[in-house]
Amino acid sequence: MASRVVLTQALRWTVRHIISSGRCRLPAPPRLPAPPRLPAPCSGCRALCSSSSRHHQDPTPPSGKAVSEPSLHSLAELGFTEAQAGQIHQAVSSLKKRGAGRDVLSSLTVMLVLGFNCSSVLKLLEKCPELCTVKEAQLQQRINNLRKLGLIEGSLQRTVAHYPDVLTVPVKTVKSVMHFLREKCLFTSQQLTHILRDSPQVVLEDLDQLEYKFQYVYFRMGVKQADMVKFRLFRFTLDEVRCRHAFLERRGFYQTPDKKGQTLIINPRLDSVLHSDLDSFLTHVAQASAEEYRVFQKLLAREWKEEELQQGGIQAEREEEEEEEEADDDEDETTGNSGYMKRRKR
Repeated sequence: MASRVVLTQALRWTVRHIISSGRCRLPAPPRLPAPPRLPAPCSGCRALCSSSSRHHQDPTPPSGKAVSEPSLHSLAELGFTEAQAGQIHQAVSSLKKRGAGRDVLSSLTVMLVLGFNCSSVLKLLEKCPELCTVKEAQLQQRINNLRKLGLIEGSLQRTVAHYPDVLTVPVKTVKSVMHFLREKCLFTSQQLTHILRDSPQVVLEDLDQLEYKFQYVYFRMGVKQADMVKFRLFRFTLDEVRCRHAFLERRGFYQTPDKKGQTLIINPRLDSVLHSDLDSFLTHVAQASAEEYRVFQKLLAREWKEEELQQGGIQAEREEEEEEEEADDDEDETTGNSGYMKRRKR
């Protein structure tokens, strides 16, 4: 019994000594078999998985990304009905400019603050969808500029309602046209305000065409600035004015005034020439038939085309003469310099 105890203790001491010396190593765990490879998914499964992942994505855009079109909720908060909101979406989507609806809410707010109701704002967008592309700061700047030019409350709203495109024109362009009319055409500040109120489309007219139209009506027709403003000359194009005036002139019903402003006949007023509809103009002013006026328009258009070609040829000849003169001047300078060098060598 005592010998068994001794052997047991000796065995325990031996095991501890072996473990402490590091000569006893545990067996490595058995390796697990590799998982079986699954077959590659088919194209239908891929499409299904991708569609399901897209379906579970958050539909709200990230905070840093601008929304191209206003939501129905935001339009409803401004007071627009569901049908009006749909029409606004249609107007915005009709614009091909990228990000056109980014400023539409601010533009609508400016129009509402200006005094237009929702129905009136919708009419403005139907006439001029480009209003959606104008930033709020630019709109405010252009409205303030129109106020500085004399358009008070009431007149300002009527002008914008008649021609909303006036708010798409930069302030610099409007100032340039007004300065031209004041300095070149000698309109007063009050007359400029009336022109801008009654004929706002003048701010988009080419300055050369504008000057020619003014000189034509002033010198050929003998109309002064006051009557131009009173009878809203700048609502009509140059071709419309020239066509009716030339027709009356060749029929003997209009005469160019002399240097003293006198004529042998009484010319019709500018109001009768321009603001009468075609039937009234032919019956009461020109005393001609519609067929005669139609034939005259074709002949006059041919004459204008020949004049343009002739003027183009004259302009080309002038440019060629100027180029030849410059070439001769260069040749003379070269010859003079060479002679001076020869004299110096002697």
